[in-house]
Parts: sequence; C-alpha cells; structure tokens
Amino acid sequence: MAPAQNVLDDLEWRGLVAVSTDRDALRAALGEQSIRFYVGFDPTAPSLHMGNLVQILTAKRLQDAGHTPYALVGGATGLIGDPRDSGERTLNSAETVQEWVQRVRRQIEPFLSFDGENAATMVNNLDWTAELRTIDFLRDVGKHFPVNRMLARETVRRRLETGISYTEFSYVLLQSMDFLNLYRQHGVTLQFGGSDQWGNITGGVELIRRSAGGSAHAFATPLITKADGTKYGKTEGGALWLDPEMMSPYAFYQFWLNAEDEKVGELLRIFTFLPREEIEALDAQTTEKPFLRAGQRALAEHVTTLVHGAEETARIQAASAALFGGGDLHDLSLPTLEAALAEAGAVDLPRAAGLPGIVDLLVAAGLARSKGEARRTVGEGGAYLNNVRIADPEHVPSEADLVGGRWLVLRRGKKKFAGVQLR
Repeated sequence: MAPAQNVLDDLEWRGLVAVSTDRDALRAALGEQSIRFYVGFDPTAPSLHMGNLVQILTAKRLQDAGHTPYALVGGATGLIGDPRDSGERTLNSAETVQEWVQRVRRQIEPFLSFDGENAATMVNNLDWTAELRTIDFLRDVGKHFPVNRMLARETVRRRLETGISYTEFSYVLLQSMDFLNLYRQHGVTLQFGGSDQWGNITGGVELIRRSAGGSAHAFATPLITKADGTKYGKTEGGALWLDPEMMSPYAFYQFWLNAEDEKVGELLRIFTFLPREEIEALDAQTTEKPFLRAGQRALAEHVTTLVHGAEETARIQAASAALFGGGDLHDLSLPTLEAALAEAGAVDLPRAAGLPGIVDLLVAAGLARSKGEARRTVGEGGAYLNNVRIADPEHVPSEADLVGGRWLVLRRGKKKFAGVQLR
C-alpha cells in the first residue's frame, strides 16, 4: 500500500528531522512506495523515557502514513550499552537485560499496529548475535570499519581522555550489523533514531553499502532541550519514565502541565497528534494569553492519554481539580491522591497521640513556619482542611475527615497544598 502523502513534510514541520542522508532520496523513498523502516531501543533501564517516546511516536507517524515498522529491542546491545559522556556503563546481568527486554516490548506494543498490510514487527538483535562467531564478526563486519573513523566519533573522542573500553568502542559495529541484518532478511531500507545516535545510524548505512552493495536511508530526530538549551527530559527525581511504577501518572501529567511557554508549540508538534491548525492556534494563544495555559493543558492531556490512557488522565484531572477546591477529595482514587500529595509534599505523623489540631497540621505540612503564622493564616481565612475553610484555630479534625482512612489535605490560600498521613 503506497502512502497517501509524503510523511516527510509532516515530520519536517514538526521539527522531527534534525539531520538525514540525502533529503531528496529520502523524500522520494517515503513518497513513492511503502517502505520498511526500523528504530531501536536498548534495555539499559527497566523503563523507556521521554527521549524514547519521541522515537515511538515518530514510528507511529510513519506507520500511520503507510510504512512498515520494525521495532528493535536490543537484547544484545543492551548487554553493552552505547558509549556516553559520563563514563563507562555498569554492565547488567543477562537475566536483568532479558527482563528489561520484555518490559520495553510491552511499553512499545500499544503504540503500533501489529495487524494489517503494514503490520509492525518486533525484533531482538540477540537472535542474530547470540550464536555469531567472533571470527565471522571480525571478517564480515569489523573489516568495513576503519579505526581512524571510529576514533573521530565525537563521544569516543571525548571519552579517550578518561578512557573507554573496547566493549563500548565496538558498539557501533553491533548497531550497524543490526541495520545490515534487517536489510538482508526483511528488506528494511530506513533507520531513524535520536541525534545522539547519528554516528551509529550512518555506520549502518555505510555497512550496507560496503558489505551488500545496497542503498539505505536514515534520519535523526533532535535532542529535546529546555528553553535555555539544557537537556530536557530530566526532572528532580530523575528521568521522565513511561512506567507508572517508576513515575506516577500524576507526576507525568504535571511535568507537561508545567512546560515553559516558549516550548509549548515545539512540544505539541513533537509529542501530540493534534492537527496543524489546532497546534498553531494553541501556540498563538500561549503567546497572547499565557496565563490561560491552554497549550500546557492540551499538551498534558494528550501526552498523558497516549502513555497512560484516557481513564487515568481523567482521574488525574479530577484530582487536580479537587485538590484546589473543585471537587470532593473522598471521591478520588487513593493511588492518584497519594501520587499528587507526594508531588506537592507530604509528611507522616503518628496516630497514637490522636489527631492534631489545624495549627499543628499547617506547621507539620510546611505551610506555616510557626504556630503564630499558622494562627494568622486561619484568622485571615486562608486555611483549608480537605477543601473546607477553617475559621477556628482550635479546630481538630475527626476520623471522618480522613481521606482513604489516613490522609488529611491541607491548603493555604488558593495554590499551596500538602498532605498529612496519619499512621
């Protein structure tokens, strides 16, 4: 099935093509027929993250345009890991990597269609490397890689100052061999990945030319950065993980909701499937009326729905509204409430001594620096317990006030809230 239109136009508009092999040839390949492409994911952690999501969604865009995806989970390359600037990776056990392979596969599968004329295929490079003899690898792959060109790679050049193992130095050969194998066995003629992988990607294109006398295409997506140019995709707690056990859906939603105004248009183009007209309208509205945060709300809703589903997104939105006075806290899902309070700040207090009064609660929750300040907050009408304004500084909550049997939600004013867990 030939694609209805050239998807490269959309990818370029969305800013998803940072660099590519011959652009005219790539455009012709994507426009004239349905081609087979691949993108790889190394299981170097138990979950994929924001950067991987760029690749997953790009693969979905290509499949939606009529092209056929091969999603490669690197059971072999994951045992080694790509060289990085921060130093040598700690090698994980084969059992750990195998477990992570399965977890990563499960995260990718919901985004692609495995049925129909251009059905996706999931592959594991351990299948063609596990039994590969070293002498064959050196003759058939290593022979085509001049060491001087390998040394010229930016990451390798930087690592030479502090040291790099032969294991990581050889990573480019393994990834290039993946492209060659998929080219030979499945007719895959396009690879894409993040811009930090460009050297590995072009290594595969060159290996196909040298070893098989064939022609292949490649492009790389840009590194997503903050407005100041620093790496984007890290939070205070670490990477922006897709696994809800490693990052709560509520925290995930809040990350997108707090996107910088200058980045909203870019993030909407890269991470959502909204039509061009709607994205441009949201971008303009963010510029003209940033206080409405229309772009951020649309971004948070769409990306969270893509990753965690519409029901979870609705629960998060209900929790956000309730925490700021727009609903009954007792109606919320307890896991969602706990995730929200963990993000805002929560403390544990012993239950044996009875429930504390509102003044002590405000201080314990960090919403007042002293009892005097807490009393003034109550007197000024700015203290809330479970969204109910408290006017009496001597007020003591009852057991019936405990949300989920153990939580009290404190709020000071309109925007500052925190949780107290009675254990």
